[in-house]
Amino acid sequence: MLPYSDQKEKLNKIKSGKLSLKENIESFLQRIEENKKLNAFNFVLDNEAKADAERIEQKIKAGKAGRLAGMVIAVKDVLSIKDKPTTCSSDILRSFTSVYTATAVQKLIDEDAIIIGKTNCDEFAMGSSNENSAFGPVLNPIDNERVPGGSSGGSAAAVAAKLCDAALGSDTGGSIRQPASFCGVYGLKPTYGRISRYGLTAFASSFDTVGAFANNVYDLSILTEVMSGKDEKDSTSSDNKIPEITNNLTADDRKFRIGIAKEYFGKGLSSEIREENKKLIKKLADSGFEIIDITLPHSEYTIAAYYILTTAEASSNLARYDGVKYGHRTKEKAPLTEMYKASRSEGFGSEVKRRIMLGTYVLSHGYYDAYYIKAQKVRRLIKNDFDEAFNKVDIILTPTTPTTAFKLGEKSSDPLEMYLNDIFTTSANLAGIPGISIPIGKDSNGLPIGTQLLAKQFDELSLLQLSYFIEQKIFT
Repeated sequence: MLPYSDQKEKLNKIKSGKLSLKENIESFLQRIEENKKLNAFNFVLDNEAKADAERIEQKIKAGKAGRLAGMVIAVKDVLSIKDKPTTCSSDILRSFTSVYTATAVQKLIDEDAIIIGKTNCDEFAMGSSNENSAFGPVLNPIDNERVPGGSSGGSAAAVAAKLCDAALGSDTGGSIRQPASFCGVYGLKPTYGRISRYGLTAFASSFDTVGAFANNVYDLSILTEVMSGKDEKDSTSSDNKIPEITNNLTADDRKFRIGIAKEYFGKGLSSEIREENKKLIKKLADSGFEIIDITLPHSEYTIAAYYILTTAEASSNLARYDGVKYGHRTKEKAPLTEMYKASRSEGFGSEVKRRIMLGTYVLSHGYYDAYYIKAQKVRRLIKNDFDEAFNKVDIILTPTTPTTAFKLGEKSSDPLEMYLNDIFTTSANLAGIPGISIPIGKDSNGLPIGTQLLAKQFDELSLLQLSYFIEQKIFT
């Protein structure tokens, strides 16, 4: 256990001299070393973290430190940090070093957070288990024979194993919420555009979002608040007003209307996950929240639409890795076109190749209208479903995943079965709305179970207020 409950308490302890930031960093580095078998980190920035600890502790004692002073954060290895490796857990970028820092990461550094390392992930954020990494799979800290979820599995595992205070991830179709559920931590995917994507390696540009993992709602809230805002370097970032989240987490007088969609509680859902979610719904009803049955009729098309659109965008985005400008280049002596083929064949893993080929297929002449255009129309219908639902309710409650963490290798040979792990999470990315996974219990094997809360666009405050109520009043 850490000697503090959240960033507020940690900062107060450092100020009062009850906690040494230098010793805190040493403790994290020791835990990372002791838990190397989890394979959560691709790179540990130990010397930099130690130097930052000394500098920031002096700032804290001088009363000149930022809001995140001393918070130790791990960063998914798809986000750039200047002069540090950014590999996306791929052989094609294994030797690549960033020349700039991602806006979201820079905002944390500007508030005196300490970056302790870059975490492992599915290659180019493509996966639901963190088994598709050139650095090897990440293990779930609760049960080392099981996956931590993906693609941000290294970040989720690092937070769950207390190897850092919090971690950054990216979420294209559930890559923060699903591993948060599997590892028993909190994970927030903000509204598309709430946090700048500048410095985030693109998988599917109209879906990708930057978010965070933490062991409590307060830390998740302050991280989201700090990272949010318009960025001139990202034309898709929003200039919507950033709400004061951390000062407004307590909202006992807000009795949210909570929607329950029947489409998320049907066939394929684990009976234990269904039962734990029903228990939570009853406790919320008993606490005075209005529970309303709703329908999201186009939910059955989410996986198909998601994998058509994201693979198409991936095919386009990953075309830049050709062995010429940067990244891996084959050692074979070959003409230009053959060099491209060899470099990409050697550099990309099997799942990335699969998605590039799928995306190229749906964008090809003769199939563009039949697949890509049709999927875009379905995306609009899914967005309309949510718009209609949010006219009746404030928040939608669903299970985060259909099952708890599965065993390593259990689904690797069946891509379709693996893709179905995202069945409850992809809809939020299709609609561009925020979603959070919160831990609510464990199954009979002691594996974490998560609940997902969804809200209308740019209403992260309501999500975090209800999450805080559940954390403080139901599970204390």
